[in-house]
Amino acid sequence: MTTTTNGRRNIIQWTLWSQLEDLDFADDLALLSHSQQQMQDKTNILAATSAQVGLNIHKDKTKILKINYTINNPVTLNGIPLEEVESFTYLGSIFNQQGGTDADVKARIGKARAAFIQLKNIWSSKQISSTTKI
Repeated sequence: MTTTTNGRRNIIQWTLWSQLEDLDFADDLALLSHSQQQMQDKTNILAATSAQVGLNIHKDKTKILKINYTINNPVTLNGIPLEEVESFTYLGSIFNQQGGTDADVKARIGKARAAFIQLKNIWSSKQISSTTKI
């Protein structure tokens, strides 16, 4: 089921056969929109719905990332402009304005490299059997 924002679908056509929807995980939320107005509508609805159940959106923790978008109208939360960022991390993945995966892949390779460096003494140890190492 697809929800709507003022009669519009809340999805982004990813490929010819697949669509990307808003992302929800635990207490994290990533809203995806085609336009500034659609993002403003979603932000307003989220703020109103949250307020109805006693939740507040923390404006300092709420960020906007525009990909391939040049209009400079700010998205606001209760009339206060939200901070725009060049990249952010969501569930361990890095998203940036270029929309590519280069930064994410480089970060994951760096984390793997650091983990292997920490294990170097174990891998090179003659006192630990190969079975234990694997």
